[in-house]
Amino acid sequence: QVQLVESGGGLVQPGGSLRLSCIGSGSYFRLHVMGWYRQAPGKQRELVASTSLSGDINYGDAVKGRFTILRNNADNRAYLQMTNLKPEDTAVYSCNGQWAGKDYWGQGTQVTVSS
Repeated sequence: QVQLVESGGGLVQPGGSLRLSCIGSGSYFRLHVMGWYRQAPGKQRELVASTSLSGDINYGDAVKGRFTILRNNADNRAYLQMTNLKPEDTAVYSCNGQWAGKDYWGQGTQVTVSS
């Protein structure tokens, strides 16, 4: 069983930056894919960014050029560097991991962009 724990969320002003961390534990295998999703109130969950052990990286259209996903392929750790944050980035950000057809999720961390 894999446990994913996020940290780094908080309140930031528009134009600011935040770095989210996702630390995976409880397994001896490396997650094939790790990524970040977000869900704002009244909206569907959407992909923010994902990265695979094979090097594939995907970004949601809304964050391209502003967010960067980083992953240490030696273990189950992933990071999301967010820059030039906008009020519409306000959401709960959740870490996702995939292995052997299963999805694992963290509990989520709140990111609020407001002046």
